[in-house]
Amino acid sequence: MTNAFDLAAAVRSGEQSAANALAASYAAIAARDDEINAFLHLTKARAQAQAAAVDHKVAGGEDPGPLAGVPIALKDNMCTRGEPTTCSSKILEGWRPPYDATVIGRLEAAGATIVGKTNLDEFAMGSSTENSAYGPTRNPHDTSRVPGGSSGGSAAAVAANYVPLSLGSDTGGSIRQPAALCGVVGVKPTYGAVSRYGLIAFASSLDQIGPFATNVTDAALCLDVISGHDPMDATSIPVPLTPTMPTLNDGVAGMRIGIVDELMGEGIDDDVIARTNEAAQALVAAGATVERVSIPATIYGLAAYYLIAPAEASSNLARFDGVRYGQRVEGQNVAAMNVATRTAGFGDEVKRRIMLGTYALSSGYYDAYYGKAQRVRTLISNEFQAAYKNFDLLLSPTSPSTAFEIGAKSDPMALYMCDVCTIPSNLAGHPSMSVPFGVGDDGLPIGVQVLAPMLDEAKMFRAAKVLEDAASTTPEASA
Repeated sequence: MTNAFDLAAAVRSGEQSAANALAASYAAIAARDDEINAFLHLTKARAQAQAAAVDHKVAGGEDPGPLAGVPIALKDNMCTRGEPTTCSSKILEGWRPPYDATVIGRLEAAGATIVGKTNLDEFAMGSSTENSAYGPTRNPHDTSRVPGGSSGGSAAAVAANYVPLSLGSDTGGSIRQPAALCGVVGVKPTYGAVSRYGLIAFASSLDQIGPFATNVTDAALCLDVISGHDPMDATSIPVPLTPTMPTLNDGVAGMRIGIVDELMGEGIDDDVIARTNEAAQALVAAGATVERVSIPATIYGLAAYYLIAPAEASSNLARFDGVRYGQRVEGQNVAAMNVATRTAGFGDEVKRRIMLGTYALSSGYYDAYYGKAQRVRTLISNEFQAAYKNFDLLLSPTSPSTAFEIGAKSDPMALYMCDVCTIPSNLAGHPSMSVPFGVGDDGLPIGVQVLAPMLDEAKMFRAAKVLEDAASTTPEASA
């Protein structure tokens, strides 16, 4: 499928129609998604109406927007009015929200067509998209492998060329890690830069919506559309995000970039470290100064995250009780109905995190666990801010390995370790993104992570574009 930037230009000029672009997307999905399982639900009637509206504007000489006619997929934890929204959980089976998430309105205003809702780890809790009530999603590069998670369906939809763009949510790496495993671009913006209104909450102080794309330009185009203050979101930053598109090709000459020592050692595969070092050399060749930097507190990120996120999840998911919406399993009284509904409706990983979070928040343990984790979070944020006094950007691997086989990591801790490189940015609230940079020894994609200070997405994208251009000319990176 044509990339989003070129497709939108073709639709605006009348060379291509939005209706034909949408039909091509649905044909690609029909041809292969029985195998990949990226989509849970297709929003055909809505998408066709959107495409017709775009074509009508073009015919009337109007500009339908920067994403004119571009098919886009949404992770199925974003409320879509009148369409099934499940979070890949049986507890929300059959629920159709009465409103749209803010990002959907912004996409439609820019001319995009919403093709459907993608698979995810249940309530976004996982790193492989194996924890879905509707079956796992498979990696388009090798269908015996996972696509990463929790936004695996959105990553796979782009990697399989169903759509040029999709949206995911990132709580501890759920955009960047699947982007790396699927060989696409994935962006976690600054916390609060993109509205969370209509995103079904997992961990409210960590969740952030962001784009997947086939290339850096498309990701920048999408981020510029969906970012900006939203009065419906109490955590939305009132300062506008600096647009990324105008400076995308400005390069990195004169920048100082640090490679994070703690994310380049034990637990990271040798081929991933090799690609990250090659990416650093590509930045040097483009005029940047690259040095090693230590951020010691990052080694505690995983432990802090798996106390903070489950604690917030245990609170957020208390609303799914069989009373207000979604599935209900009858019981002899309200308490019995609550228990029966949640037992039947939630999967094992969700139950595990609710129990862990409830324990961390319980009387007598709050200060020892949740309170201490929050202090570690502050330490991580402070150390990143100190590093950014000396460096414009930071660099690390995105995922410790390439995509692993479905079913290979049955131990929850082994899956949690998949997010060791991505979690620190969520805890700090800073932006970061994964850029494809070559393949591993097994021939599967590897992503490198570019990290930036708060609200400095524009500079982050400049480095990402340099890496993308280098990957297309470097033998190891383009293998």
